[in-house]
Amino acid sequence: MEKIVVKNYADEENCPVRNVLDRFGDKWSMLVIMLLGDMEVLRFNELHKYIDSISQKMLAVTLKKLEADNLINRTMFPEIPPRVEYSLTERGKSLLPLLLNLVQWANKNMGEITQSRLERGTK
Repeated sequence: MEKIVVKNYADEENCPVRNVLDRFGDKWSMLVIMLLGDMEVLRFNELHKYIDSISQKMLAVTLKKLEADNLINRTMFPEIPPRVEYSLTERGKSLLPLLLNLVQWANKNMGEITQSRLERGTK
């Protein structure tokens, strides 16, 4: 690897990889993206039912973050009560295959990773 590339990764504020992974690499964002990839359109309560271990507040924060990065669309319909639907943007759709590759890699390697952690006494 060239030294200039390593130097770019070391600059936390301007490193694209670290910056982007920090935004969607949290506990919930990838799951939301993959759900919307599978289901195409979901309402807030539907997302909450699929991810029942997330609080409503954390789901709202996660959705706002993903919307701010233009990974998801938030569409509000002028009805009573108001209806809001979430879907992936083109940018979000372009991320989906990469996440699915990561899921495949994790599924393939999780057993060995778990064993390594046990052998080394780590979680």
